Amino acid sequence: MSLHDDAVLVLKGYGDQPELRQAYLDHLAAHPDGMWKACHAGHVTASALVLDPERGRVLLTLHRKLRMWLQMGGHCEPGDSSLAAAALREATEESGIPDLTLLAGGPVRLDRHPIPAPCHWHLDVQYAAVAAPDAAHAISDESLDLRWFGYDEVADVADTSVLRLLEATRSRLGV
Repeated sequence: MSLHDDAVLVLKGYGDQPELRQAYLDHLAAHPDGMWKACHAGHVTASALVLDPERGRVLLTLHRKLRMWLQMGGHCEPGDSSLAAAALREATEESGIPDLTLLAGGPVRLDRHPIPAPCHWHLDVQYAAVAAPDAAHAISDESLDLRWFGYDEVADVADTSVLRLLEATRSRLGV
């Protein structure tokens, strides 16, 4: 199964945000290359909000280019077997934490946001992942900093897209 096919199946099975979900599906139907950065009409990306093992804090990255605190994530790559694998790879690369485990139940939410030309949109499929006990993080080349934030601290540093992802993750966890 191709990554494009996996994305279509994942999105068809995603039960929330019906209008946005349909926009993603329409985009993929119109753009066979819609998974790749080369698709200038926009492309699907994958991200993951990393939680500590006690599920009371999240690890955010101070993005080098955007200078914003964000979840880990980015572009899909040809070696990614699925959207979940892409999100896990991105989270591992950007956090330096091995052995992350995605929360069960598939994506937590979707977030479409504009980006500078030549590409115009990121259609982000957002997951949540839990770090193993005693996991140590390491700053990647894409980050200026990595830091753990308590749930109540995130609003002070992150934008509304991260807050919505945190809210959806907490709902999934029942906390």
